[in-house]
Amino acid sequence: MQMPSKIVDISMPLDNETVVDPDIMRPKIQYVSQHENAETMAGFFEGMRPVDLPDGEGWAWEIMTLTTHNGTHMDAPWHYHSHDKDGNPMQTIDELPLDWFFRPGVKLDFREMPDGYVIQPNDVEAELKRIDYVLKPLDIVLINTKASEYYGKDGYLEHGIGMGKEATLYLTRDHGIRVTGIDAWGWDAPFYYAKQQYAKDKNPLKVWQGHWAGIEQPYCHMEKLLKLEQLPPHGFTVACFPWKIKGASGGYVRAVAMFD
Repeated sequence: MQMPSKIVDISMPLDNETVVDPDIMRPKIQYVSQHENAETMAGFFEGMRPVDLPDGEGWAWEIMTLTTHNGTHMDAPWHYHSHDKDGNPMQTIDELPLDWFFRPGVKLDFREMPDGYVIQPNDVEAELKRIDYVLKPLDIVLINTKASEYYGKDGYLEHGIGMGKEATLYLTRDHGIRVTGIDAWGWDAPFYYAKQQYAKDKNPLKVWQGHWAGIEQPYCHMEKLLKLEQLPPHGFTVACFPWKIKGASGGYVRAVAMFD
């Protein structure tokens, strides 16, 4: 197998400082140094002292408190509903076919759309026409928004667009797409705008419509991607295998795009 000449890391790191989640979801990482763990390591061996270790150092490790939706992650169908429209149980992250997660990629660039805009099928069709691409079943479709421009800055959670129900079904039901991704906090419009819409029409089915489209046709999507602007519109491969967490609604992903 020939290695690609370019590998772009399109995932974000987990850290304590960068605000990419609401307060109730923010990760907590406790770093334990080699010196702090020297006694712990030596304690595994009778008679060993911390000073006996090289430079008095044991192993370093980290203790983390996370949700399965921190950082770049994959949403499993179980995340957005317990069953599909026919009553079948939704799949958890450990039940999904691995061949979904290593596939040709296509990037749809919606950075010019205003924050809060909800993408419709005609928007997807227009972008596919612009980049001269015909979707194939199991392509991995990545949505480039302006949200990633605000990574590490105030307002990240309020920026970006959302994928509407019909736009999502255009991909999943009509064209056989099973994995998508977006460089915003969520697949749907930022809650900042969804709350305004709900205040006007009191329609709860609009606030998470892109997710709930999966009740009709189950699918997976990645959230909180980065660097999609560095990718060509198509002609690249995406590798995005999620962590295998039993019975979970999501899993962390080190997503990369590969091309020549």
